[in-house]
Amino acid sequence: MGTILARKRKDGSTSYLAQIVKKRGGVILWREAKTFSREREAKAWAAFREEELDKPGVIERLTAPKNTLADAIDRYLEEKRTIGRTKAQVLRSIKTYAIASMQCDVIVSADIVAFADQLAEGTRKPQTIGNYISHLAAIFRDAKDAWKMPLNYAEMQAAQRVLSRHEKTAKSTKRDRRPTLAELDLILQHFTDRQARTPHAAPMVKIIIFALFSSRRMEEITRIAWDDLDGDRILVKAMKHPGQKIGNDVYVDLPPEALRIVQTMPKVKPEIFPYSTDAIGAAFTRACALLEIEDLHFHDLRHEAVSRLFELGNSIPHVAAVSGHRSWSSLQRYTQIRTKGDKFANWPWLDIVAPKPQEQPENA
Repeated sequence: MGTILARKRKDGSTSYLAQIVKKRGGVILWREAKTFSREREAKAWAAFREEELDKPGVIERLTAPKNTLADAIDRYLEEKRTIGRTKAQVLRSIKTYAIASMQCDVIVSADIVAFADQLAEGTRKPQTIGNYISHLAAIFRDAKDAWKMPLNYAEMQAAQRVLSRHEKTAKSTKRDRRPTLAELDLILQHFTDRQARTPHAAPMVKIIIFALFSSRRMEEITRIAWDDLDGDRILVKAMKHPGQKIGNDVYVDLPPEALRIVQTMPKVKPEIFPYSTDAIGAAFTRACALLEIEDLHFHDLRHEAVSRLFELGNSIPHVAAVSGHRSWSSLQRYTQIRTKGDKFANWPWLDIVAPKPQEQPENA
């Protein structure tokens, strides 16, 4: 039973302080107190609270370290062995918002909705906000069971339903942006000039042309090793897949244009393109800004590569063997392409960067 102490107020009335102290082995584990105007209320509260505190696990939960959402994000980033560059950037960005400093056990759906409203105050579209919430939901789903951080996944699900109904989030739209030959000429000339000034910089011309013909993502390009090359195909390790995050190693066909680029690379390191995604992505973005090329992303080069394969008249199975799409349904949107022929026929840049070997005369 808790202790009830009567105290005189300045106005002459009496207040009743109910105190509860929980010990184990002579050590105080938990202490709390509450003031009431009536002694009967103080005794009733003390009896009720004592009963609550005696339930298994209650004291342990009350005395457990108070983790914040930022702590959960850090733990997720630390332990997740494979995580996309964009997702990691989004989660680090979330740590700069007020919700990240909140304790895990107090975050409710209204807090998540308020966070989405904060995101919307800038120029972010519902699709972008949807991505933020989706990445955050992954942490809510695992934190309690994996790390005993009491994030309530049900509250996240409730917030997602509200945000969807109010059209504050939306699914990402499929990008259809493709670079024009004129834009590519500007970009490649820019990087050719840069390479002349800074020879040790990443060979962006070769990287861009390799992406254009191989359809490989930026992260995949930087991971490909010489040991992964097997004739006219390569092993892409940990290929991006929504349902399989680990161990998704896939052999894909390497078009001859992409193979020509590979054959020009020096074998000085285990990786064929030993450069960071940060360096490649930043260089490409800066070049587009400098050249006033709007809304072009490095990932659009993959879309260009897949589109070209269909324009050449290839079947879905053949294109999938190059792109690595496991589900052919993911390629259905490309079957609407009506343009035929090779956009890059007579395009000089491939021959400039990776000249074809001279054919020897038969009698030589």
